Amino acid sequence: MGKETGFLEIDRQDRTYDDPRERVKHYKEFSIPHSEEGLKNQAARCMNCGIPYCHNGCPVNNIIPDWNHMVYEGDWKNALEVLHSTNNFPEFTGRVCPAPCEASCTLNIIDQPVTIKSIECAIVDRGWKEGWIKPQVPEKRTGRTVAVVGSGPAGMSCAQQLARAGHTVTVFEKSDRVGGLLRYGIPDFKMEKHLINRRMVQMEAEGITFRTSTEVGVDVSVKSLRENFDAIVMAGGSEEARWLDIPGSELSGVRLAMEFLTQQNKRNAGDDEMRAAPRGSLTATGKDVIVIGGGDTGSDCVGTSNRQGAKSVTQIEIMPRPPEKEDKLMTWPDWPMKLRTSTSHEEGVDREWAILTKEVVSEDGKVTGLKCVRLEWEGRQMKEVEGSEFVLPADLILLAMGFVGPRKTGLLDQSAVELTDRGNVAADTQNYRTSQDMIFACGDMRRGQSLVVWAIREGRQAARAVDEALMGFSELPR
Repeated sequence: MGKETGFLEIDRQDRTYDDPRERVKHYKEFSIPHSEEGLKNQAARCMNCGIPYCHNGCPVNNIIPDWNHMVYEGDWKNALEVLHSTNNFPEFTGRVCPAPCEASCTLNIIDQPVTIKSIECAIVDRGWKEGWIKPQVPEKRTGRTVAVVGSGPAGMSCAQQLARAGHTVTVFEKSDRVGGLLRYGIPDFKMEKHLINRRMVQMEAEGITFRTSTEVGVDVSVKSLRENFDAIVMAGGSEEARWLDIPGSELSGVRLAMEFLTQQNKRNAGDDEMRAAPRGSLTATGKDVIVIGGGDTGSDCVGTSNRQGAKSVTQIEIMPRPPEKEDKLMTWPDWPMKLRTSTSHEEGVDREWAILTKEVVSEDGKVTGLKCVRLEWEGRQMKEVEGSEFVLPADLILLAMGFVGPRKTGLLDQSAVELTDRGNVAADTQNYRTSQDMIFACGDMRRGQSLVVWAIREGRQAARAVDEALMGFSELPR
């Protein structure tokens, strides 16, 4: 415990941000980090609890009190070592994770939680700046080979752990760049992509081979992988987006959020955006935009639309408006349901709750509006409010309503693995084995749409399961 009375004397101070009027002019990250003294003060708020619930609140079980104490003491290098012992890529989670660890912080019961996410990000950023983060090349190779399908956070963490155990790992990625959802689904203003690039360089130095623009099940068969590798890890995403099944949804002005976000990320990278544009180029410039879906993807669409110069942006959600604050005595240490306002929301958006879409309004084949009706919720039951129908003006409607599972063609067809009732790959979290011998599954393809931090956890645990299957034992951590 760095300072016994720190939590009594020091208030929570989170990272600050550039002015919304300025940051919407670009796609760069805009958070303003703490000073070193500020970080020391924030770390001093950690109470070093006898039972640190933040450990369990964090999906990768970060050893949070330990590195908080080290930051307070100025022992940054050891803080980085402790952080990396549970998380391969804390610069990703330190930027895009919603921080369930903070919801579980004991101090959160009566006060504001420790700024765990900000401290985590500062530790790893300091590590890169100081040159402490280097490739970890194994002393000897096992002679065993593993194919990892998918280069998102699950695939990357799994591949890195397996390579450090001495296995020869090849990562197959259908897109032209490594990163999966991190690369194409998360806007640059939340996480710049050079962060992925430098990890890729580190991983290549550790012996990992990346094969981009190679879709398993299309460009290379599962049969070929089985013949050439000792094990296969299916670490693809939950890519099948939920569609809006109402009259008019087939019009060209109704588009999927991931199509919209991917195109902008490709523009930012100087890549050919049309490779991600099966229905043509897509921008919000000068348009009335409606985003359907109140989650993180919807928020990302709001921020991107504003940067593209949308005329107006409205975000609608079928569920009722959450309470401003949670009842901590009822929810702690679990993730609470409460109103969350993102940095993208602060940049300008009209938010509507308890709205049901009825029909896409059009004229001469072009989207002009969205007919909606207001809802009343009684528990889990909803009913339409009589006489409440209205039309929102719209030129572009973006669907950010979540995902229903992995794509069922190609990889899944050829592997013939069993699926769950929800359409995900069936594999438990003890050994991550599928129904097919030496084929494993982890991440969103196994658990369904989830967080980056959960993908990292599953990738690490799947790596240990593969190592055990190949060698009969494993020294990799779970």
